[in-house]
Amino acid sequence: MSEKRIEDVVIIGSGPAGWTAAIYAARARLDPLVYEGAPSREMIPGGQLMFTTEVENYPGFAEGIDGQKLMMEMKAQARRFDTRIVTDDIVEIDTASRPFRLRSTEGDEIHARAVIVATGARANWLGLHNEERLAQSGGGVSACAVCDGALPAFRDQVLAVVGGGDSAMEEATYLTKFASEVVIIHRRDSFRASPIMAERALQNPKIRVEWDSEVIDVLGDDFITGLRLRNNRTGEEREIEAGGLFLAIGHTPNTSFLEGVVDLDENGYIIPAKPGRVVTNVEGIFGAGDVMDDYYRQAVTAAGTGCMAALEAERWLAHHADADPAPETPAQPVTTG
Repeated sequence: MSEKRIEDVVIIGSGPAGWTAAIYAARARLDPLVYEGAPSREMIPGGQLMFTTEVENYPGFAEGIDGQKLMMEMKAQARRFDTRIVTDDIVEIDTASRPFRLRSTEGDEIHARAVIVATGARANWLGLHNEERLAQSGGGVSACAVCDGALPAFRDQVLAVVGGGDSAMEEATYLTKFASEVVIIHRRDSFRASPIMAERALQNPKIRVEWDSEVIDVLGDDFITGLRLRNNRTGEEREIEAGGLFLAIGHTPNTSFLEGVVDLDENGYIIPAKPGRVVTNVEGIFGAGDVMDDYYRQAVTAAGTGCMAALEAERWLAHHADADPAPETPAQPVTTG
């Protein structure tokens, strides 16, 4: 153990939460090590903003900024303060002893006094080839109406929302501010949304519903022009006009490696051990961003919790500066009483 470097703080993830945590931790001279993740079919380093073209609601960019450029700027800012970066995933955290032992996909073992988990959540998609292609190219397919709905490309267009829960109702209602018409596509004959949210959407004159229907193809070369639907009752297929497609079928937090490590809710999100804080039930492990936020899911709120996690980690380390165990001692859960 003596020959292995012990990191003060390891940050797992590289979205707005991860890079903000890295900037704050680096400026606090904690010499953070960031595991930014490895590219996969579902996620790439930088998080969901890497699939977004124009970001108009992040403060400080009056004319908007490309999502990928925003993440590259955050990464460059973290590098400016000598943040170290590894393009790999952390797949295991061993809290049985301190310092924590982390293992990467490549088999590296990392020892860390504190850990900030900022692995985010991935949007659930339909799994269609053209859906994925147009989402990645900025072709009018999105999983966040609040993020993208106000973009000029969607103004006065027929916009489609897939889903039947409260999120779908909220997104459809929000889009009526910009669209000529909003079409909710739902695979059943009734919504699972709360009655008040469903009623609000159904009474909006700019919203209509395609019941018992599924999207089986997204039409368009460079930008979406329409959708092919299949009726689940009759099997009939037909095409409808659409100048934008918004998926509202939920998100899945990237926390499979945290099962049995920290407390997770039934959907896999990290449960804060104290209200309004980013501490987990294990002292020295902190959450940030969408990995513990299933409600707001915005870049700016993720960045805010990244700041909070870095400050929490800095203060926790300061209080435990003389507690480097030799021999190793068991990790302790947070006491919330």
